[in-house]
Amino acid sequence: MSAISIGQAVILGVVEGVTEFLPVSSTGHLKITEGLMNIPVDDKSVVAFTAVIQVGAIAAVLLYFFKDILRILGAWGRGLRDRDQRYHHDYKFAWWVIYATIPVVIVGLAAKPLIEGPLASLWVVAGSLIVGSGLMWAADQMGRHKRGEDDTSLKDAMLVGSSQILALLFPGFSRSGATMSTGLILDLDRVAATRLSFFLGIPALTGAGLYELKDAVGAGAATAPLVVGTVVSFIVAYASIAWLLKYVARHSFNAFVVYRVIIGVLLFALLGTGTLNA
Repeated sequence: MSAISIGQAVILGVVEGVTEFLPVSSTGHLKITEGLMNIPVDDKSVVAFTAVIQVGAIAAVLLYFFKDILRILGAWGRGLRDRDQRYHHDYKFAWWVIYATIPVVIVGLAAKPLIEGPLASLWVVAGSLIVGSGLMWAADQMGRHKRGEDDTSLKDAMLVGSSQILALLFPGFSRSGATMSTGLILDLDRVAATRLSFFLGIPALTGAGLYELKDAVGAGAATAPLVVGTVVSFIVAYASIAWLLKYVARHSFNAFVVYRVIIGVLLFALLGTGTLNA
């Protein structure tokens, strides 16, 4: 039997769509929501379900950045055929995304038992929310915000891509928060750091969702909740992406920092009083 109903799938799809690309930790919010709905966060079908519905959010990114993705893939294809085309930034960027995804894939496969076991605790989520907030605040203060998307390099992509490991190991840290913060530390402007976070998230999150799909079904996750959760996350994530890009063009990340600290402290309180089971 599936541990998640249709109604719960809708709620989790909304949470996933809203939080996947905001620097507030989608994994953390999903685990908190599951805990509030008395869904066992360490159930294999639940863990797999949350990974699969991320595909809906990734589909939203693919649609939103469709023209950019076509441009980058076109440049990559031309570069593979013609050596003279390999000077183009888009050709290099395509390879950088591939290279930058390798570290998180290796760690994800090697540390899977830990990620789905001890590190899935809500205590870890609460601590990671607060610690990640400190990194985000410091990065926003330190960064000079002087480099745009065309100024990115292989070093930038590798450092930002590798920072996804923090969120992988410590749910609550936030993949978006880690990657955006790293981009800011490297002096990228907020829009460039955000867009780089989006592009680097595409292969990592898509791969994770597809990898978990067989486990989700095999572990007892019903097809209907999976489909519903994925569709809802797609719709909500598309709107979330559009809003975030407009927001970071004019605002700092301070609002997200404050929000994360509040949620982290509240979660500690709920766990400490026994209202939530870790």
